[in-house]
Amino acid sequence: MSEWKKLKLGEVEMKKGENMEQDIKVYQNAVDIIKASILHSQARAVKAVNQEQLALYYGIGRYVSINTRKKHWGQGAIEAISSQLRKELPGLRGFSARNIKNMRTFYEEWRLLEQQNSAVLTAEIAGINTNSAVTTAEIPDDSEIRQLQLVDLPNFPLKEFLSVSFTHHIAILAKAKTYDERIFYMKYADDYKVKVEDLEKAISQDLFHHQDKVPNNFLTTIPDYKQAYRAIQMFKDEYLLDYINVEELGMHDEEIDERVIESNIVHNVKNFIMTFGKGFTYCGNQVHYDKLGHDHWIDLQFFNRDLNRTVVFELKRGDFKVAYLAQLSSYLRILNDDDRRSHEDAPIGIILCKNADKAYVEYIMQDFRQPMGVATYKTADEMDPELLKVLPPKEELQRVFQGNSKKEDEV
Repeated sequence: MSEWKKLKLGEVEMKKGENMEQDIKVYQNAVDIIKASILHSQARAVKAVNQEQLALYYGIGRYVSINTRKKHWGQGAIEAISSQLRKELPGLRGFSARNIKNMRTFYEEWRLLEQQNSAVLTAEIAGINTNSAVTTAEIPDDSEIRQLQLVDLPNFPLKEFLSVSFTHHIAILAKAKTYDERIFYMKYADDYKVKVEDLEKAISQDLFHHQDKVPNNFLTTIPDYKQAYRAIQMFKDEYLLDYINVEELGMHDEEIDERVIESNIVHNVKNFIMTFGKGFTYCGNQVHYDKLGHDHWIDLQFFNRDLNRTVVFELKRGDFKVAYLAQLSSYLRILNDDDRRSHEDAPIGIILCKNADKAYVEYIMQDFRQPMGVATYKTADEMDPELLKVLPPKEELQRVFQGNSKKEDEV
């Protein structure tokens, strides 16, 4: 074969390869678009199912409330109804006597919505005969349920209300007693997509009263006040680090204890991130920076997507000291000068110490120009007895820690 023919064949093969590569890109783009549509549709379907369920449960709760509270039904009626329902609808789930009572609670605790706007989550009771001994009601049809999406109450987070599952709602109603707390935890459950057990833990930790309370200088050091408020909302004034092996603390000097705390956090970094909220990416511990021949070691370094900035944590075993602010300020200055990317905002630092006088911290912090906050933490041995009920036994936490330690030794 002549060199000319070989060259031509080579060009043909090259074009085929280029066309094939182009086709692959086109097909992959189509796959991505279709996949995104499927996932979006599935998410909408799940959301719609949840709204349907909430509307149904609210309506049933209203029906049961009227008939039980007004003594139209006798004692044991809910248990009898639950049992008969499951006989007539084999495989029916979610209609135990306990859950039907939860539906009643759901309606009774949120009936204020009905008072503000009769279209909100109402299972319209039709055909009530007040002259009869037993009041009867009908559950609304699909067309009435779909109207829920059109309702808009002023100052009420309807989107979050309809997005949170019934199980989450019941956990909130059982543990959070005030309206403001319930709204807060409803938004928290929807925003962070937490499991029910994590939601119960947050309520037990009294997240509502600790949120937005961290002593800080964000408003004076972050130029954009919206970003400053976002940073304030991101951090609490106190955290529960229940995975710290408290038996290792107090046996050494303060510096070694701080390394123990750090090691426990690194082994449980997922829990630590969940403790602080969404958007955190772990970058490392004992991160080294050299500045003008001087070594600096940052205990824990993260990047937060929501804040678009690096967040560093300095861990301290004892009480707050002014020197901690100076140390943290120097780290932030170095990060800002040598590590920050052009599209990122200035880094933030948080000191985690055992105890701190908030008023004193805020007073001293006024003259520092780097954005910083000071929070305290508790360990498992200092937890409230009520909180201990919702957490794994101490021995299990220790086994987890020991298991992680062994894995690290094997690496």
